[in-house]
Amino acid sequence: MTPDLLTAADTAEPTLLLVQQDPWLMPYEPVLLRRQQRLAQRLSDIVAECGSLSRFAQAHQHLGLNYDGRRRGYWFREWAPAAEAVYLVGDFNGWDRQATPLTRGKNGVWEVFLADKEYQDRLTHHSLYKVHVVTREGGKDRLPAMLRRAVQNPETKDFAGQVWKPETPFVWTDQKFRVPNFVREPFIYEAHVGMALEEAKVGSYLEFAEQVLPRIQQEGYNCLQLMAVMEHPYYGSFGYHVANFFAVSSRFGTPEELKHLINEAHNRGIAVLLDVVHSHAVKNEAEGLANFDGSGHQYFHEGARGDHPGWDSKLFNYGKPEVQQFLLSNLRYWLEEFHFDGFRFDGITSMLYLHHGEGVAFGSYDRYFGPEADDDAILYLQLATTLVREVKRSALLIAEDMSGMPGLCRPIEEGGMGFDFRLGMGIPDYWIKLLKHTRDEDWNLHDLWYTLTNRRLGEKTVAYAESHDQALVGDKTLAHWLLDKAIYEHMHKDDPDPVAARGIALHKLIRLATLSLGGEAYLNFIGNEFGHPEWVDFPRQGNNWSHHFARRQWSLADNPDLKYQFLLQFDKSMIKLAKTTRLLAATPARELNIDSHNQVLIFERGGLIFVFSFHVDRSVPDYRFYVPHAGRYRILLNSDDAEFGGFTRIDNNYTYETFEEDGVHRLSLYVTSRTVLVLGRV
Repeated sequence: MTPDLLTAADTAEPTLLLVQQDPWLMPYEPVLLRRQQRLAQRLSDIVAECGSLSRFAQAHQHLGLNYDGRRRGYWFREWAPAAEAVYLVGDFNGWDRQATPLTRGKNGVWEVFLADKEYQDRLTHHSLYKVHVVTREGGKDRLPAMLRRAVQNPETKDFAGQVWKPETPFVWTDQKFRVPNFVREPFIYEAHVGMALEEAKVGSYLEFAEQVLPRIQQEGYNCLQLMAVMEHPYYGSFGYHVANFFAVSSRFGTPEELKHLINEAHNRGIAVLLDVVHSHAVKNEAEGLANFDGSGHQYFHEGARGDHPGWDSKLFNYGKPEVQQFLLSNLRYWLEEFHFDGFRFDGITSMLYLHHGEGVAFGSYDRYFGPEADDDAILYLQLATTLVREVKRSALLIAEDMSGMPGLCRPIEEGGMGFDFRLGMGIPDYWIKLLKHTRDEDWNLHDLWYTLTNRRLGEKTVAYAESHDQALVGDKTLAHWLLDKAIYEHMHKDDPDPVAARGIALHKLIRLATLSLGGEAYLNFIGNEFGHPEWVDFPRQGNNWSHHFARRQWSLADNPDLKYQFLLQFDKSMIKLAKTTRLLAATPARELNIDSHNQVLIFERGGLIFVFSFHVDRSVPDYRFYVPHAGRYRILLNSDDAEFGGFTRIDNNYTYETFEEDGVHRLSLYVTSRTVLVLGRV
């Protein structure tokens, strides 16, 4: 510890704003200051070497296959410090593994120049190529680390690199699009392009832009979070076993077609986030980075530390400057080349700790700042958030962390790591656990309130009732838990089945409770807004390579004879109300009443009064409760309306006026079972 840090630790007043606002962090301020100091030193080194962090993060413009217009030809460069020889092979040289050798330069970078005068008729748009790497273990054909496009042979299933140099470059028309409002109040639509169509096939970027984007816009979501964009060899991995970090997944189309999707989203007022996976990489040597130069530890940690015990994947060595540069360049590439508006960082918990969060309970601050913390990964994340702000100030950064690391979503200068939002991962776990193990009559509203409102002060949370995790085969969506087989048998709008009625009522209550209580942003997984009836199961041998469960049945929501329309309409109305009133920008909710006898929960947020009745059958005609402000109130949203599949037990046109009772302002409402009412002052 430096003298400066000792002085900071011993002073009566904490140095960092993060610690000032959370006195429990006082003993750990020296750790936070060391993290800041290490970041400052690394940035100083980078600036001394490259001039700026942004310039450091442009390795993709040097490595890989890049066209040099001045010299008229392609440079190909590959970082492989332990390799004994490197060759470029492809259809341009008849796949001759000795024909095009690379020359080793400084820092383990191999290179070759392919002049147009010799190769322009052979190395063309769509040409296939690989890099042949000779190590002490022998020679292997590999895919270049900074490959921009990988394509799979439909017969052999092998992947190869593909030269991508279309004659007509893509023309962006999104120059007027700005994202600041979305950074403050994002309504996020999580989606997977391949499974977004109703047809039993792999969907494309163009089909998504044409068929799904209009739905997202109509439903009121202002952020699209795209999964599985980075190339991955196994479709069923949901895109989380990445092999080619700079390559747009060719399963769904070309780079220009992805650009078209993003451009179209921007022109519809929708920001687009990339679900970026820097927490691990696929083990496959044929397609990925594993053992690329034969050392066993080029990009990843050596030995057991380089393998994730639960994910069957490789773990990056974030302390290596070359790995930092590779990953940071990857972020800059996606922001600039494809106009992404930010990132959802996958698997942050695995990065933050040497134990990766496996089987660990985070019940003490010691867990966050002790020897189990991975300082190299923390440094990388701080570099990443710093870079993104430098490249695109308005970008949105979301961290998937289940540990609750303090400061993760606070500015670096305050002692944090620089993310904007963390995912409220405990919320969907709570709902699933509740539906699996507790009768409706026994729901504890105090537990519900605590779970949905328990988050760190000053750190924003993305609330969600379910995401792709809950939709995967092996689990069930909320709709499936609530409706069970009734989701197949009793969804005609005129069917009075009580199981379906219960499921539809609670689906609405759960989602609005999550949105209004759970955070400062809201997320929905594709199709769940209308209670999609089936899980997600990608084609695999176990299901005879079927696409039946890897699709979305939009026709169910569009069918006027089915009840799915009610859930969709409620979701639209819920989002519209939250956007109109700027609910997510409001301070956290204020509890007004928790009535365990009648199973009624009432709170205020953003000037709105939320009245939830979770009771299975009790309706109270003169339910009196405290409100903080006198005045006249009107119902703005009523889940019991007929358009939402309700029973129309309440008159929405009535104006409710407060009255004095016991020295406070009160309202009296007809509170019906399994209903939520949202009221606003006239």
